[in-house]
Amino acid sequence: MNSFQAFFPVRYNGYQNGYQMTTATRQEVLGLYRRIFRLARKWQAASGQMEDTIKEKQYILNEARTLFQKNKNLTDTDLIKQCIDECTARIEIGLHYQIPYPRPIHLPPMGLTPLRGRGLRSQEKLRKFSKPVYLKSHDEVS
Repeated sequence: MNSFQAFFPVRYNGYQNGYQMTTATRQEVLGLYRRIFRLARKWQAASGQMEDTIKEKQYILNEARTLFQKNKNLTDTDLIKQCIDECTARIEIGLHYQIPYPRPIHLPPMGLTPLRGRGLRSQEKLRKFSKPVYLKSHDEVS
């Protein structure tokens, strides 16, 4: 099984759980997967060190394989769209800042203003909603 087949599960007559994957979505995901591997092949570390370049290339490849493998059974169109958006954002941020790793964010504890009260549960909920799109799957995999 190749990596593209790993992202899209086997379907019977084009359907799985009553959902049909559109050709456009399949092509978009395949294009992103190819783009990631082309990016990894041409990647140069900002430091210029060969060891750093090798580590960063390996990180890009491992991260892509892990996330595509994790999401291979998705059938909900909204979740698939979120994964595509996250992938696109991470590619663009990586190219712009010349780092393959997700840019961390710092939110101080209890730093978000809750709608009512200052309960810990509401702070956790606000932190979850304030997480950027490019970090949605980072904590799950790492």
